[in-house]
Order: sequence, then C-alpha cells, then structure tokens
Amino acid sequence: MSNESTKTNQITEGVIWKQLLIFFFPIVVGTLFQQLYNTVDAVIVGRFVGKGALAAVGGSSAVLSNLIIGCFTGLASGASVIVSQFYGAKDERNLQKSLHTAYAFSVILSIVFTILGWALTPFLLKLIDTPADTLADSILYLRIYFLGIFGTLIFNIGSAIMRSIGDSRRPLYYLIVCCFLNIILDLVLVIVFDMGIVGAAIATIISQAVSAILVTNALMKKYDDCKLYLSKLHIDLLKLRLEFRIGIPSALQAFMYSITNIIIQAAINGFGTDTAAAWASFGKLDALFWTVNGAFGIAITTFAGQNYGAGKKDRIFKSVRICLAMAVAVCGGIVLFLAIFCRPLFSIFTTDQNVINIGIDMLRFMAPCYTIYVFIEVLSGALRGTGDVLLPTLITLGGVCLIRIPWIMFVLPAHHTTTCVMLSYPISWITTTALIIPYYLYRKKHAYD
Repeated sequence: MSNESTKTNQITEGVIWKQLLIFFFPIVVGTLFQQLYNTVDAVIVGRFVGKGALAAVGGSSAVLSNLIIGCFTGLASGASVIVSQFYGAKDERNLQKSLHTAYAFSVILSIVFTILGWALTPFLLKLIDTPADTLADSILYLRIYFLGIFGTLIFNIGSAIMRSIGDSRRPLYYLIVCCFLNIILDLVLVIVFDMGIVGAAIATIISQAVSAILVTNALMKKYDDCKLYLSKLHIDLLKLRLEFRIGIPSALQAFMYSITNIIIQAAINGFGTDTAAAWASFGKLDALFWTVNGAFGIAITTFAGQNYGAGKKDRIFKSVRICLAMAVAVCGGIVLFLAIFCRPLFSIFTTDQNVINIGIDMLRFMAPCYTIYVFIEVLSGALRGTGDVLLPTLITLGGVCLIRIPWIMFVLPAHHTTTCVMLSYPISWITTTALIIPYYLYRKKHAYD
C-alpha cells in the first residue's frame, strides 16, 4: 500500500467517531459547495434578471437535472461500494479493473445523456407543466446544462471513487476552487456581459468541466494502488455486473425519487409563478439538510464497505450506532437554524415579499420533519456498503413512491393547497422508517449465520 493508503485506511483501524468526523466534514462541505453551483445561479438570476428566471433556473430545470444526476449517482454508488470492498480486502488487481470499468462506463453514459437531454428537454419541461412564462428560459438553461453534463458525471464518479478509498479531502479542495470559479463567471457573464440565464448556465458547465479535469488528474497521479490510466479504460463485464448489482437498485431509487419530485413539481407549478419561485428558493435551503444527511450516508457506506471487505462486522454495527447519533444531533441543529433564520435566508434569493412569505410557510411546515429521514439514510447506507441493496431499495420505493404518487393523484384534487402537497413528504418518511429499522435489525441479527 502507498503512504496515501496507509493514511486513509484508518477507516478499518482507527477510533470510529474520530474517523467518521474526519471523513464526514470534507464530504459535507464539498457537497455544500457542489450545491452552490446551482444556488449561485439562482441567487444571481433571481436578483439581476427576475423571478421568472429564478423559477426557470431553480424550478423545473433543477428537478430534471437532478433526475439525471441522481440516477448517475446511484450507479456511481455501485462502483464506489465495489472499490471500497476491494480496497478493504487489499485486492489491487480487482480494484483496478473496477476503477477503469466505472470510468469507461461514465464516459459512454455522459455522451448518451448529452444527446437525449438536448433532444427531450422541451418535451420533458412541458410534461411537468412548466409555467408558460418561464418555459423558454427553462429550455434554454437546461439544454446548455446538458451540453456540459460530461464534466458533471466525470467529477461525480471520480470523487465517489476517491471517497471510497478514504480520501474525502481532495474532492472538497477541487469543489471549493471550482465553486469560486463559478461565482466569478456568474458575476462576469450575467451582470457585466448581461447574458442572463445563458451566462449562468455557461458558468456552471465551465466550472464543472474544470472540476472533472482536477479529479481525473488526481486519480492518475496521487494513488499508487488506485491509479487511473486513460489508456486502460475499458468495460470488464464481470466488474460492470458487480457494480450494476448495487448501482442499478440505487439508481432506480434515485430515479423514482426524482419522478415523484417531478410529479410534485408539476403540482406546485399549478399554483403559479410565485409559488414555483418560492418552491425553487425553498429547494435551495432544503438542500442544506439533504447535503448533510447525504454526507452521513456516504460516510457510513464507505465505512461499511471497507470494514465488510476487511471482515470486521462488529465494527460496521458500532459505526452505525455512532453515525446515527451524530446525524440526529447535526440535522436537529440544521432544523433549528432554518426555523430561526428563514426570512433573511429567503431574502437572499428574491425581494418579492409574496414569494418570501410562501417560502417561509413551506419551510416551517417541512423542517421539523427532517430528522425522521436520518434513520433511512444511515441504515440503508450501511446495508448498501455490505452489498445488500435490493430489499432496502424496495422498502424505500414502497414507503416513498407508493405513497407520494397516489397522494398527489387522488388526495390533492380534493384538498388543493400547497400544504396538502407537502404533507406527502413526512407521511412517506414515517412509513419508510417504520420498515427500514426492523429490516436492519433482522440483518444485524443474522450477520454471523
């Protein structure tokens, strides 16, 4: 093992709570910076272009782009789990095959997404009832975004692999650099050159392309036992099958989550531009919780994967207990922060008081329910790290999608309010939590059979 490996392999050896925190903080800060890519676009276009542009950038366009990225992130999680298991087992040969297969597949998939995304953007935006006064801007922004999706996908797979071998710091450094680049480009293109949402979209894809170059360069030069060679990019069908076994259920889960969110976005769009703009702003603040919660999920998946590969099952279960305690405490603090500072936070995105008031009502209704989801994220993340993906995915899909979709279809028409739309979230979270906890305890009980 290289010096880098010796340092990062504390995941299987070191004090658990310290290693979780050391691993967690770069992930959460890095993910926050990644969220800033779109948030900065939303702030600048909302302030300097108008609320219609804000709804275009942060509303329907964001939902559809998140659908693509969410599905790919699910597939990438399959690669990262396999890499982390081979890394924990110190199996360099299979680790190398998994790395190059994942990268090659990502290149192919990014080309497919670019072509289909460009072609289907108008149809998809109309399908989710994007308000007519924001449709043209939404099409323009999303098409430019798809032209640069190659950089986004390559960065996501590269950073996922780096985190899977225990390095959560370098992805953070690269994101910080590229986020500041994005801010500078936004200010120049949108304000100085008056390019509107086109400038915001171009700023985002340039920044994400730079982040992809940085993470690829690091994998080529910084890791002796997990080194990327562009000349060796190929698809190993056996490794691809292993990655798909974990990645496809995760991608399906992300896809169905996004589909339900698209259905909900369509319902929100039906309340008009002010509500759509408020929902877009709420989504940016809402992302703070999901960023932190998701970082705990990534952390526990990596811990479970490496310790599973190393044969240390007791350490997996202890990590889960510690991770749950930390996640509940941190996410509870986020809920308090959002509740106290909701008005000044919404004022960052827009000066329209009606939009701000609608957004505050949304946040105050949703935020107290967030901590319920912590159990779903941590427990399913731990199970995913051990390779157990199918049943947790079915539980999540059953608890979330089979409640939200019928709710919007059958309950909302009878109670046509934004509160009714939002109520579908906590109900689905409670149901899923009630299913995932018993399943995790069952798997824990039979882990040594």
